[in-house]
Amino acid sequence: MIQEDVDNKIITFGCRLNTYESEAIKEALKKTDQKNLLVFNSCAVTAEAERELRAAIRRAKRDNPDIKIVVTGCAAQIDPEKYAKMAEVNLVLGNSEKSNPESYSLQQQSSSFDSVRLRGFHESSSKDDTAHKDRIFFEAKKSAQIFLTSSETSKIKVNDIMSVKDTAPQLVSYFENRTRAFLEIQNGCNHRCTFCVIPFGRGNSRSVAFGEIVSQIKKMVAAGHKEVVLTGVDISGYGEDLAVPITLSGMIKRLLKLVPELSRLRLSSIDVAEIDEEFFEILRDEPRFTPYLHLSVQSGDDVILKRMKRRHNRQQVLDFCAKAREIRPEITFGADIIAGFPTETEEMFQNSVQLIEEAGIIFTHIFPYSKRDGTPAAKMPQVNGKIIKERGKILREAGARELQKFLAKQIGKNLSVILEKDGFGKSENFLDVKLARGKSGDVILTKAVAVENNYLIGE
Repeated sequence: MIQEDVDNKIITFGCRLNTYESEAIKEALKKTDQKNLLVFNSCAVTAEAERELRAAIRRAKRDNPDIKIVVTGCAAQIDPEKYAKMAEVNLVLGNSEKSNPESYSLQQQSSSFDSVRLRGFHESSSKDDTAHKDRIFFEAKKSAQIFLTSSETSKIKVNDIMSVKDTAPQLVSYFENRTRAFLEIQNGCNHRCTFCVIPFGRGNSRSVAFGEIVSQIKKMVAAGHKEVVLTGVDISGYGEDLAVPITLSGMIKRLLKLVPELSRLRLSSIDVAEIDEEFFEILRDEPRFTPYLHLSVQSGDDVILKRMKRRHNRQQVLDFCAKAREIRPEITFGADIIAGFPTETEEMFQNSVQLIEEAGIIFTHIFPYSKRDGTPAAKMPQVNGKIIKERGKILREAGARELQKFLAKQIGKNLSVILEKDGFGKSENFLDVKLARGKSGDVILTKAVAVENNYLIGE
């Protein structure tokens, strides 16, 4: 997903967290005297995301030769040398630098970047064999290191992300011209799934203080936002690192009590392995907690899940969905699923297809497996690229069928919809609903009367 902010010259790749942080970049740029900058806030979750990024950089420079290009985000954090080598790029910023106005100075500097950064890891910030896995990743990156000229090195402002302790230095109060607002409550990840490079772009898990979350949401509500989405890299692990630990469920319960004027609270993505009973109590007792959950599933096969180093199994996903649906029958589910993970056989793949159907997952975010250098999965036997592409298509089609079945069951039901733009709004369970009248921000009770494409018609 690519989003462009023309006025502030920011192009955003990837996740909702990046979308949120682009707002912080926008605020940072307002405090600088830099002109004619184009900032690419990058994603590194797949090789294709990086390919699109490099193509977009080259195209932007070709179309506007005078523009100065800054690359930041996860791709820049993980492999800054690659982007410093690009002639089109003027500056490469790490994730902890991108919200700091001072980072955007284009004056030549003596860079603190050093190859030692690629070898660094922190024993004290890890559990079990996490530090060992970090060592493997960084040593693999070191072996593939690109050697830079002094002018290329001077482009780089990237710190060791594993040493970053800031919880959320880029807090913003609201999003202009949006009904739904995002709030970063956590960053980084302490887990090391075998396919994933994101911990090396984001660092270890860091939670935002509860009081700061409450303060920011009150500002968002005051600015007119009816719905807030709590986002992060691994929000299911929220609060473990705070001076006074708190669970995600405990935080949500207290938050809704302290901000009664908030109409809707939504979560970006959760891991079923970290959900407790209090979470289901909130789902049952708090109508403002929206009945839509996006699950980090990745596969429907237990062997593949073990090889991914995931902490849940297939049955846990099914049990979670069944219990949540029993509590809130209108609930809907989305899921991240990887197609063609190394060693995935046809039978293993079919288990993922069947999981979509058995769990009733209607919003599928399908990732064709992407080999990432330095990860354990990169050394496993790989699936043929054509097979991966076909499996991704089949998974998307399975999700589309589940969506159509669910939409058909909504005819005649009443839905509470927040109108967003162009006559479309979102129901509480995240369905797109088209309405004939109303303005952005209106909360409208409507009856679903028809299905058109992937949305409902309301009247």
